[in-house]
Amino acid sequence: MHQVRELKRHDISRESVSATGPRGDRSHGRRKRKLSPFWLKQLHTWHWISAAISLTAMMLFAVTGITLNHASSISAEPAVVSREAVLPQSLLSMLGQPASDEAPLPKAIAAEVESLVGIDPANRSAEWSEEEVYVPLPGPGSDAWVSIDRQSGAIAAEYTDRGWVSYFNDLHKGRNTGTAWFWFIDVFAVACVVFTLTGLVLLQIHARHRPSTWPLVAAGTAIPAIIAIFLIH
Repeated sequence: MHQVRELKRHDISRESVSATGPRGDRSHGRRKRKLSPFWLKQLHTWHWISAAISLTAMMLFAVTGITLNHASSISAEPAVVSREAVLPQSLLSMLGQPASDEAPLPKAIAAEVESLVGIDPANRSAEWSEEEVYVPLPGPGSDAWVSIDRQSGAIAAEYTDRGWVSYFNDLHKGRNTGTAWFWFIDVFAVACVVFTLTGLVLLQIHARHRPSTWPLVAAGTAIPAIIAIFLIH
């Protein structure tokens, strides 16, 4: 009986050694290293923040991508308004010698032009010649210009409205949208990059539970590449 107990103790000790020995260490080493809770939290935080920042603009750019792609089939009749007026004689002397060939109109003349024809040319670069001063006023989805005869003070102005579709298409392209929209596009683009990269890491984390993850990523990469290389001429 004593010998049987000794054999059992020996077997138990051998099993414990095999469980914690080199083989057990190797199986532990083969385990995948997981992202620490801190970095996982940071990843999710930056993912949802970038999604929140870019959500509305991403929808805008997606929809206007469709309208731009089908611009030829979306009919729009531009609305053109032309107006004429004459500057008061008391202001003609201000059209004498500009500071440069691209100097804006004097503030008093710009204010008078707006009151006469309804178009504000203030703080816009003008094109000065010997006969006239011409102020182009392009905008998203619209175009306008003002011309003033430097001798007689005769004003000719025109405003063209191409509609809301053209307006949003120009926002998509950043055409004639000004400095604020220029910087907004940059911030939006950075938010989209953060959203995409954090999403890619999250795909990596959850891919083992979703076998179709990487085939779909590969398809999303390969399809536009194939079209660009082989089908665009």
